[in-house]
Amino acid sequence: MTIVEDAKNGTITEEMKIVAKDEGLDPEFIRRGIAAGRIVIPTSPYRQVKLCGVGEGLRTKVNASIGVSSDIMDVDMEVKKAMAAEKAGADTLMELGTGGDFLAIRKKVIDSISLSVGSVPLYQAFIEAARKYGSIVDMTEDELFNATEAQAKLGTNFMAIHTGVNNITLDRLKAHGRYGGLCSRGGAFMSAWMMHNEKENPLYANFDYLVEILKEHEVVLSTGNGMRAGATDDATDRAQIQELIINTELGQKAHDAGLQVIIEGPGHIPLDQIETNVKIMKEMSGHMPFYMLGPLATDIAPGYDHIVTAIGASLAASYGCDFLCYVTPAEHLALPNLEDVITGVKTSRIAAHIGDMVKYPERARQWDLDMGRARRDLDWEKMYSLAIDPEHAREVRTSRSPEDTDACTMCGNYCALKIVNQNYNLAK
Repeated sequence: MTIVEDAKNGTITEEMKIVAKDEGLDPEFIRRGIAAGRIVIPTSPYRQVKLCGVGEGLRTKVNASIGVSSDIMDVDMEVKKAMAAEKAGADTLMELGTGGDFLAIRKKVIDSISLSVGSVPLYQAFIEAARKYGSIVDMTEDELFNATEAQAKLGTNFMAIHTGVNNITLDRLKAHGRYGGLCSRGGAFMSAWMMHNEKENPLYANFDYLVEILKEHEVVLSTGNGMRAGATDDATDRAQIQELIINTELGQKAHDAGLQVIIEGPGHIPLDQIETNVKIMKEMSGHMPFYMLGPLATDIAPGYDHIVTAIGASLAASYGCDFLCYVTPAEHLALPNLEDVITGVKTSRIAAHIGDMVKYPERARQWDLDMGRARRDLDWEKMYSLAIDPEHAREVRTSRSPEDTDACTMCGNYCALKIVNQNYNLAK
């Protein structure tokens, strides 16, 4: 019996209790959310994980992505990145490698951390077909489903599956065109295969079989966003919305069958369209958990796309997005290094909290209130403990140590807070 079936039968499982305690909520709230499809808890029968709830009423979660490429094959570095992402506060991790021995690398990553780990099995199937046959278009349908099951058996907790790239979606894409092309690797692989073979996407045509595989291994279905925009001028176009319609229909079908489901969203979106994207997805899916890739609010800042994402992600979270995929400073430029991963996680965590201050002000703003009081009182140790990155905060102040240890070198002897504290009491 899956966790969805338990929830629908009125059973509060241990996983629900753990997530409820972590969120400061009633376990019954978590059970009802899972039963209705509004909350998921990625888990696995094959490994113990740090449980994390994703969905409405819960803190906005952050995913970090790593993985070797065909150019850089340093597996040990990817393991270090995974461990660094967990230490930096990522809630989940996706292993998205496109080189080497897919299963061996993923197992090494999974064994190194306690986080729930996601994957895109389609990558393995297409790339192994290219190695075996010389072209991705010669992949067989069985190879696609075999890769999915093999990765599930490793203890993969959630999978991005490109179910919504079908013939109808491709017709919309070809008829409308794109300023920025098709940026999804999974979408590119699948659309090329479909057009060459003149066949429907196997993940769509054989969706019931896909659900059987994922359900058997308790894997959360995350409906892949193969038609997401890679340029802000392509945001919310016909192909993207067509894919969303298909994914939300399939998501409901999967949940009815007892599967946990996440709906993935775009991509590059200007600020004035972020609210629209979140609300359309939420209403269309019946308020399933929404996972956004970014979103990036402008296209002109390579090297600073973690900042671009923080701007878009904080808005998205405030409007109801439940799950944010981080973006690193290396986005659009190179495979992220260790420092890029750490920066990406911490930046997206800040964005998630800013969004939660709007969504859940009574819960989220207490953290800020505590920091405000600590600053008023010039309680530096308290400030460090409340900082999202205590080590960095302490390091910066120490590197420019003030003469007056109560103040900092920004104001020195003329610290406004110290002046006020010495003359009258504003404590509240």
